[in-house]
Amino acid sequence: MKKVKKTKPKKKAVKKTVKAKKRPAPKKKVVVKVKESKPIGTVTHYFGGIKVAIIKFKKPVKVGVNIRISGATTDFTQKIASMQFNHEQISIAKKGKSVGIKVSKRVREGDAIREEK
Repeated sequence: MKKVKKTKPKKKAVKKTVKAKKRPAPKKKVVVKVKESKPIGTVTHYFGGIKVAIIKFKKPVKVGVNIRISGATTDFTQKIASMQFNHEQISIAKKGKSVGIKVSKRVREGDAIREEK
């Protein structure tokens, strides 16, 4: 007689499940959106030697108004100290008029002019 080998039943591989650790919910960041005013003009030309920008305004602007000049590499605020049109001092720049304004820093053509409060 032949001996029959008894085989032991194979153990099945048991997958262990790891419980996910509960992480605290990330804190929500509060983002305050500052509403930027609409552009009131654009820089059309800049004279580097005398630091004067030629600005075309989309609405009337008076001397003494604080403006923000912003562009790709420019972003500063300043008060309009003087404006000139055809080498004459003016106190109000009318809509659509291009006037010369002395600026404190370099500006580029196409920079936006916004009114600051």
